[in-house]
Amino acid sequence: MQRQITKTAVDPHFQSLEFIESAGTWSPDGTRFVFAGISKGQPVLVLYNVDRNRREREIRVKELGQILNPSWSPDGHSIAFTGLAGGLTDLYVFDLRSDQLQRLTNDEFADLQPAWSPDGKTLAFATDRFNTQLATLKLGPTTLGMIDVSSRRITRVADAGEVRQLNPQWSPDGASLYFLSNPDGITNVYRMAVATGQVSQVTDLFTGVSGITQTSPALSIAQRSGRLMYSVFRSNGYELYAIEAPGSVAGPAVAYRPYGQGQAAASAAVLPPLQRTDKALVGLLTNPTRGLPAETDFAARPYRAGLSLTYVGQPSLAVGSTQFGTFIGGGASLYFSDLLGNHNLVTGLNVQGSLKDVNALVGYQNLTHRLNWGAVAQQTPYVTGGFVEGTTTIDGQPALVDQQLLERQTNRDIYGILSYPFSQVQRIEFQAGFSNISFDRELRTRAFSFNTGDQILDDKVDLPAGSDINIGVATAALVYDNSLSGATGPIVGQRYRFEVSPTTGSLSYVGVLGDFRKYFLPVRPFTFATRVMHYGRYGEGGESTRLQPLFLGYPGLIRGYSYGSFSASECMPTAEDPNGCPVFDQLLGSRMIVANAELRFPLFGALGIGSGYYGAFPIEFTVFGDGGLAWDTQHEPSVLGSGVRDPVFSAGAGLRINLLGFAIAELDLVRPFDRPGKGWVWQFELQPAF
Repeated sequence: MQRQITKTAVDPHFQSLEFIESAGTWSPDGTRFVFAGISKGQPVLVLYNVDRNRREREIRVKELGQILNPSWSPDGHSIAFTGLAGGLTDLYVFDLRSDQLQRLTNDEFADLQPAWSPDGKTLAFATDRFNTQLATLKLGPTTLGMIDVSSRRITRVADAGEVRQLNPQWSPDGASLYFLSNPDGITNVYRMAVATGQVSQVTDLFTGVSGITQTSPALSIAQRSGRLMYSVFRSNGYELYAIEAPGSVAGPAVAYRPYGQGQAAASAAVLPPLQRTDKALVGLLTNPTRGLPAETDFAARPYRAGLSLTYVGQPSLAVGSTQFGTFIGGGASLYFSDLLGNHNLVTGLNVQGSLKDVNALVGYQNLTHRLNWGAVAQQTPYVTGGFVEGTTTIDGQPALVDQQLLERQTNRDIYGILSYPFSQVQRIEFQAGFSNISFDRELRTRAFSFNTGDQILDDKVDLPAGSDINIGVATAALVYDNSLSGATGPIVGQRYRFEVSPTTGSLSYVGVLGDFRKYFLPVRPFTFATRVMHYGRYGEGGESTRLQPLFLGYPGLIRGYSYGSFSASECMPTAEDPNGCPVFDQLLGSRMIVANAELRFPLFGALGIGSGYYGAFPIEFTVFGDGGLAWDTQHEPSVLGSGVRDPVFSAGAGLRINLLGFAIAELDLVRPFDRPGKGWVWQFELQPAF
């Protein structure tokens, strides 16, 4: 009898884990459940108490890189699982009473999916040890084996030759062993009588029994009732089916040929006839040694790293137009690496409008040891300015005059980096180096005749900008990132960076950065993304007029306040500051805090147009709200009671598109609430989501 089973909701207690690696099993008394996961970058066994609806225990196994397929022993005192260490999978048993880890196998073969026998003395498992030939690197299919837990003696089960077997499960009385196999090319459920070794077929499905991957578990047996459940891929999704009494299901006997007598697994994907008269081609395909040179022909020599181009970063191209004319910019990055990925070189170049705005970088990273080190040299320009608009008379005719003040700060840095990873997702970084900061001020004046509308003046003047600043910089940072990114940005997980950067030299101050981002996936495929970020320059030199002020309108911070979107008509000088532009000045300061909230989802995927998470094309729809505050000691935040600087906000919606892997484009319709002279504005950017 088969019965379709509906899926259950995911318990919210599981969501504190970074990853859930694989399915688990119930304890013998049915009150607890064990599954494998990743917590703080390390593999863990999680014991979940179902009756109390809480996580009971988390067992961290630092010796391993990953834990898969945990199985609870019948007496409830031990948990067997597959552990990944040094790139190899072996069988382990963890004793819950003594907290001792025991390694059962230790070799180059893959040992997967252990299952306890009802008497607790034996583990059935899937392994490639009976078919793989390490001398010739001929990888064979997984078949079944048994290991005596006390003696560690391994025997083969249901000798299947080259036919794949996996996912063993015991019947409650221990008389039968159920597993998945494909002797005819289609994976189905089979049963072996332990006493006689006789194998019979239990299911006969046209599409076969399947998990997510070729070796994923797709079969389970209830420890008390013996109820059998398996999964089937159907109608673009997985369905669960149950057989209440699998022992009573009579199927045809299967005569596996003994290993070594030439049996090879059939394949449903091979065109008929399966039994071919001309076996020369098949023989050549199955002969792993033909054509190989003698082992002595290979000369051994030490590995020498050599860099070669491995990756071209997303190139960018930007074209824009403002009241002051058009501009074009773009850039690309090149990544070089050696064969092992221990030596990495990155170069980048980005041009924004003029040669004064060239952004360039070259960096080297050495990952030979756990303590990583590197060096970076880069140039980064920052541009802000102001606007003035008025009327005058030029050459006897009335004219409208626009003036734009461009202020550039160009940072040239060279520094060394040390990085020590605590886990795959967390590390600590140290940097030390030298920075040169130069300044440039440019006043551009344009005039247009009231009579004809023609441009009658276009003048550019370089203004005094002050001498360069030379400072030494040191940085210490704690970094964490377990986020999972999609085609346009992160989907789930969290990221943070906490950094302190003291400087000394021409100016002395301490830079403080706190950047925390969290991504929730409450209902697939909707992601709720949040970010809170603070950066400030604290100390005597942090508010020097020689430093470019921080700007809330930079791309990726608060949308709707970008520099190029402002015009002189928005400026309404006050009596206290007749030359100021309050609507723009409120975005500047020596310290700032930014908060973002965004609901993002794949547009085609949510509408069911096409297959997969993103559907027919990776287009993401976003609804967002941004807020931020910039201040300094002269303009304290109003939220503190005595200050005058208010936060600014914006909201809107947009589309984020992956341009075939070359770039990520974002087009937003934004309402900046703190620009009285503006309604809805369009904003275009080339960058991934925060």
